Amino acid sequence: MREPHIVVCMKVVPKAEEIQVDPETLLLKREGARSEINPPDMNALEVALRLKDAHGAHVTVLSMGPPFFEPILRMALAMGADDLHLLSDRAFAGADTLATTYTLARGIEKLGDVGLILCGEESADGATGQVPAGIAAWLDLPQVTLINSLEFEKGLRALRARREIGGGYTIQRVHLPAVVSIKTAANEPRFMDFRRKPWAMEQAEVVVWDRASIDADPAYIGLRGSPTVVVGLREAESRERRQERLDGPPEQIAHQLAEILRLLLTE
Repeated sequence: MREPHIVVCMKVVPKAEEIQVDPETLLLKREGARSEINPPDMNALEVALRLKDAHGAHVTVLSMGPPFFEPILRMALAMGADDLHLLSDRAFAGADTLATTYTLARGIEKLGDVGLILCGEESADGATGQVPAGIAAWLDLPQVTLINSLEFEKGLRALRARREIGGGYTIQRVHLPAVVSIKTAANEPRFMDFRRKPWAMEQAEVVVWDRASIDADPAYIGLRGSPTVVVGLREAESRERRQERLDGPPEQIAHQLAEILRLLLTE
């Protein structure tokens, strides 16, 4: 029986406290900001590595971005991923989630014979949560979302996905291949393996694919393939918080509270 092939889609993002937007282009400013692997994607990688530990799976990391992402992404190799593919082309720049998911889907098709695609729940810089569903749509695959942990069933043709909810959990069964999004903070990502670090950081080959390599349609990538465009930026107004003590019997307090809520809703 062949080992499962798992692809983990990982994004490099500016550290949350350093995210800025260019007021002219309305795009993220990466210059001068420290970058890191998107934290929810680290949770997805940990799920993949646990499946690898249990079943001998082959784990591929797939990312999209400029060449300077490569040293940051090598951390995933040091943690236990087997190979790293970076989709990098100026034509990919400025992509919204539709263009991004199309590009990632083309990369996954280029890899071929993929049994499971894992993504973090959302990205720290965009927080749309649309990428896992978008990949599933482009590839016409089933998906399960906001999952805490996974187990392969015997035969490795299906998996059981556990989603924790208030007061309990659900178990969902899905046939492979499939796309799964992993809930933020679903686990504690492992530290890098220092025995792998020299290979991961210096010796491992990183495969870089441009638009032509994945045969991506220019009409579906980058700004040209992005129907959503940021047209304005406004700073949210901060309101001064007030405290008010309500005294009296419960019925009187309930009436006071109802009146306060009514006034707030009519402002």
